Amino acid sequence: MSASIFLATTGHGLARASRADDSHWPVDFLLADQDVRCLAADPLNPSVVYAGTQGNGMLKSSDGGKTWQPAGLDERIVKAVAASRAESGVVYAGTKIPPLIFVSRDGGKSWQELEGFRRIRSRWFWLSPAEPPFTAYVQGIALSPTDPNVIVVGIEAGAVVRSEDGGRTWSDHRSGAMRDCHTILFHPTSGDWVYEAGGTGAGVAVSRDGGKTWKQIADRGSGK
Repeated sequence: MSASIFLATTGHGLARASRADDSHWPVDFLLADQDVRCLAADPLNPSVVYAGTQGNGMLKSSDGGKTWQPAGLDERIVKAVAASRAESGVVYAGTKIPPLIFVSRDGGKSWQELEGFRRIRSRWFWLSPAEPPFTAYVQGIALSPTDPNVIVVGIEAGAVVRSEDGGRTWSDHRSGAMRDCHTILFHPTSGDWVYEAGGTGAGVAVSRDGGKTWKQIADRGSGK
C-alpha cells in the first residue's frame, strides 16, 4: 500500500484516506453494505489489497482500495488475511466456523484449503468468548518474509501454531506463546523475529527463531 493511502475498517465497510496535492487527506467511505473484518496489502504490488468479511468471503481491490470485487471463499467468515512478501500472488486466509486456513496462489482467483490444519490435536479445545457462537477462529496469519514455507497462525482463543512446509503439516501450540492471540506478525525483512499481542492485559510475546520458541515480555510498570 502506498504511503499516500490509508485504509481502515469501520464496522460498516471501509474508510479510505488519500493525500491530495495540497497535503490534505480527504476520506471516502466504501463498502457500506459489507462487514469487513481484516485487511492486507500486497507487499509486492502496492495497488492490490485484500479484505475478509463477516460471511461474504474475500474481496480484492486492484486500484489501492478505490473499487472492490469478490475474490472467492463465498459465504465464509474470514477473520484473517495475509499476502506473501516471499512469493508473488500468494495469499492466505483464516476463517471461523470452523477455524480453517486457505491459500490462493493466483491472487485470489482460486483457493485451496490446507487440510493439515484440521489435524492439529488441540483444536477441539479452542474456544473464544469474543462473539457468538463462541467458537474459536483464526485471528492472525504471519508469513515469513524470507522463507515461503514458514507460516505462523494465532487462534482466538486457543493456540499459536506453526508450519514449515507451506501448511501441509502443523505443530501444536508453541511453548511460551500466548493462547489468546489477537495480533501476530513477522518483522518485515527478518525471518527470525515474530511478534504476538495477546488479549486484554495479556501483554506480548516475541520469537527470535521464526516462531519455534517464544518468550512472553513482562510489563514492569515503568510507564515508559
